[in-house]
Amino acid sequence: MSRPVIAITMGDAAGVGPEVVVKALARTVGPAGTAGATDAAHSAAFRPLVVGDAARLRRAAEVTGAELEIAAVGSPEEARWEPGTADCIDLANIPADLPFGELSPVAGEAAYRYVETATRLATGHRVDAICTAPLNKEALHAAGHRYPGHTELLADLTGTDEVSMLLSAPSLRVIHVTTHIGLVDAVAKIEPGLVERTVRRGHETLRSSGVARPRIAVCGINPHAGENGLFGHGEEETKVVPAIEALRRDGIDAQGPLPADTVFFRAVRGDFDLVVAMYHDQGHGPVKVLGLDAGVNVTVGLPVIRTSVDHGTAFDIAGTGAADEASMLEALRQATELAPRRADAAA
Repeated sequence: MSRPVIAITMGDAAGVGPEVVVKALARTVGPAGTAGATDAAHSAAFRPLVVGDAARLRRAAEVTGAELEIAAVGSPEEARWEPGTADCIDLANIPADLPFGELSPVAGEAAYRYVETATRLATGHRVDAICTAPLNKEALHAAGHRYPGHTELLADLTGTDEVSMLLSAPSLRVIHVTTHIGLVDAVAKIEPGLVERTVRRGHETLRSSGVARPRIAVCGINPHAGENGLFGHGEEETKVVPAIEALRRDGIDAQGPLPADTVFFRAVRGDFDLVVAMYHDQGHGPVKVLGLDAGVNVTVGLPVIRTSVDHGTAFDIAGTGAADEASMLEALRQATELAPRRADAAA
C-alpha cells in the first residue's frame, strides 16, 4: 500500500506558517545524517506536498536554518519526493518584499488560494489528506473571504452542511458542539439534534482510529452542569439530556451532562477518551493549557481528511526562526494515520 500524499498548505506567508512547514519537513525528509534523521518514522509513513509559494518557503528555510531544498512543481504527478527536498505546488503569489509579522490582504488572499487548491486536489483524489498551517482571519477578511476560520472555509469549499472541530493534545481530545460564535449565540444554537450529531461524529472518528468503544463525556452548559436547575434556565435538561438518552439507546457510551470544571481533569486522568464541549472557550482553554505547541485540530465530517496545527500565525515571532514545529509534526502524524491507503506499486 502507498504512503499517503499529504497536501500541506503554507498558511499566511506573513506568519510562522512557512517556518513551521520547513522545520517539520527538514525533520521528516531532510538529508540523512542531519536533523532529517530525527523523525525517520514520519518520513517512511507519508509523502509531503506543500501548496504555497516556493520562494517564501526558501526564505523560511534560510531564516530557520532548515536543511531542505524546495522543488517547485505544477501538480502532484510531477512530485518526486526525493530525500532532502520538499516538493511545492508553487502558486507564486507572494511578493518578495512582503514583510513578516504584518497584516496583509495579499497574504490573506494567497492563504485562501492554498486551501482552495489543496481541497480541489483532495476531493479529486489526487492527494490523500490535507494538513494546514495557520492563516490569519483578519487577513482573510481583508482579502474579501468572510470565514471565521479554516473549519468553515473547508466546509464551504466541499459543500458540507455541518462539521465539527476536534482538538487533540497528548492526553486530551475535545470535540465542540459550537465554535466561532459568541457565547449568547452559542447557547441559543445548542439543541439536542446538534449535540447528538456532534457526539456521533466524534464517536465514529475515534472508532476509525482504533478506539473500539469510546468513552465520551458530555459537558453541561451552565456552571456545575446546572446543578439540578440551580443555575441557568434548564438548558441541560432541554438541550443536552435528550441527546445523551438517544445516544445511549444506540449503545454509545456517552455520559453527562457533566460539570466542565472537573471533567477535563477526569479525561486527562484516563476516565474518558473524548470530551464534548458546548462552546469554543470551554473546550479550547483546557487543550491549550495542556498542549499549546503539540495540539492538533481535526475537522470531523468533511469528505476529506484535514488536520491542522492548533496555534495561530504568531506575528510577534514570525521571521525570527523561533516558531516551534511540534504541532505541525503531530498534525502530519495524525493526517497520516487518518488518511486512506491506496495500492500503488510506485510508492
